Amino acid sequence: MTLEGKVALVTGSSQGIGQAIAVRLAQEGAQVVINYRSNPQGAEETLAKVQAAGGQCHLAEGYCDHEKGYSVGADLGMVGDVRRLIKAGIEHFGRLDVLVNNAGIEKHAPFWEVAEADYEAVMNVNLKGVFFATQEMVKHLIETRRPGKIINISSVHEDLPFPNFTAYCCSKGGMKMLTRNLAVELGPLGITVNNVAPGAIETPINTKLLNDPTKLGALLQNIPLSRLGQPGDVASLVAFLASSDANYITGTTFFVDGGLLWNYHEQ
Repeated sequence: MTLEGKVALVTGSSQGIGQAIAVRLAQEGAQVVINYRSNPQGAEETLAKVQAAGGQCHLAEGYCDHEKGYSVGADLGMVGDVRRLIKAGIEHFGRLDVLVNNAGIEKHAPFWEVAEADYEAVMNVNLKGVFFATQEMVKHLIETRRPGKIINISSVHEDLPFPNFTAYCCSKGGMKMLTRNLAVELGPLGITVNNVAPGAIETPINTKLLNDPTKLGALLQNIPLSRLGQPGDVASLVAFLASSDANYITGTTFFVDGGLLWNYHEQ
């Protein structure tokens, strides 16, 4: 499995799963475009790890032209920023071959208390941003007459209900259908589209859970493999899907959850 000669863009790659994906793709030989919105220190860390892995990396805060020293932040919830981010990767490396739609957010609230602003923030980043980033990527592939790979980082919650996170579940359910539909529509162009759906992964977003022995213990009882996943567990699958070894795979969700989805039950 190798990604030599390929260029990948990973959204939300300043920490956690996104960072692990960026580094793993670099280890496989890809050049990597890093994206971040509010964590420049994390993006610098990702950049250093990518460079250590032997890849060539363009650090893009949405749009970054090192020759001119001009940078614009990339909020994946804003279509204009999404388009500038894709443009940045193409202008710097001359092409994109792989798009990993990893950036995502969640908001916790009982359904009857969900604010419109929070609903829109979740849907804008998790679904609209993915939609238009993919659209820009597809336009590029069509213009250059090349095949390509779209890999979406979904969640077990595209299938598994998650009370108090309804907007998040809706966004991931929408991503599931987006993936299936685009796999059919884009297949004739040689573009594959797949979902990777993590379960409980040990990342900064789960710090509160990790520090709560009671909640952590209850969760682990639902995971047949009896442990939380690591970002590298997700990154390994993404690297496979980005490679030519996965050329005949499209329209599918792959769950990386230690068996959580099929074993989950409320305590």
